[in-house]
Amino acid sequence: MSCIHGYFELTRLHKPFLGNTLLFWPCAWGLTIAARVVALPLACFTTTLLLFGLGSMLLHSAACVLNDICDVKFDRQIARTKDRPLPAGKVSLSGAWTLCCALLLPLFFSLGALGIFPLSALYPLMKRWTWWPQAWLGLTFGWGIPVAWTTITGMFPPIPVWVLYAGGVCWTIIFDTIYACQDRADDSRVGVRSTALLFGKHTRPALVSIATIMLLCLVCAGYQLRLGVGFSILSCGGTLVHMMWQVTTWDEADPKDHRAKFEVSS
Repeated sequence: MSCIHGYFELTRLHKPFLGNTLLFWPCAWGLTIAARVVALPLACFTTTLLLFGLGSMLLHSAACVLNDICDVKFDRQIARTKDRPLPAGKVSLSGAWTLCCALLLPLFFSLGALGIFPLSALYPLMKRWTWWPQAWLGLTFGWGIPVAWTTITGMFPPIPVWVLYAGGVCWTIIFDTIYACQDRADDSRVGVRSTALLFGKHTRPALVSIATIMLLCLVCAGYQLRLGVGFSILSCGGTLVHMMWQVTTWDEADPKDHRAKFEVSS
């Protein structure tokens, strides 16, 4: 029973609203905008939204398993991650690989190459190669925007969709940089790179700058796609208020607040 729970924990499904939603929201954004453009019937929109929700859950779970496989040596040395199933010995490495493949199999048949886009597989390596793994994670999480657009319209995404995608990348950099701040000391010691370490004492002003770029992306995409006043007030205005609150109230010295702000983003 403990072994089964270990595999369940490996997929992060014991905390379904922490990561799955972060992968799902960009899909929902792209789907909603595309549905508006082609006047997609509500029933079809709802069905497609549910399918993207299921796909997001499977892809996020597979990505978490793959991430833990690649990072097992690092995770053993970091206080926050040393009790995860693989570093704690609750599950085997071969079992984790089998689980990862099993989770990816239905995505291969339903979404083809787009469903298992290599961004997800390369993300764990970015923490070794670059100080910007959060940006790569943003490219991965935001990929649902152009995928959803193409799925609904059958067309290659126009420039405004890619602008919205850029805004989604900025969103990910913000919440994951805040989240990574809780591991700064351990990451520096074991050699894991992150924007939290890169920005250092300038993290808050850096996040303000990135949030500004995100807001500009939303405004530009909304204007070019003619999404109307409702989008400007709710999406752009809501983003402005939320980001102002998140960045100004964030306690950089409190690890609990790092996690709390991450959870709010979910």
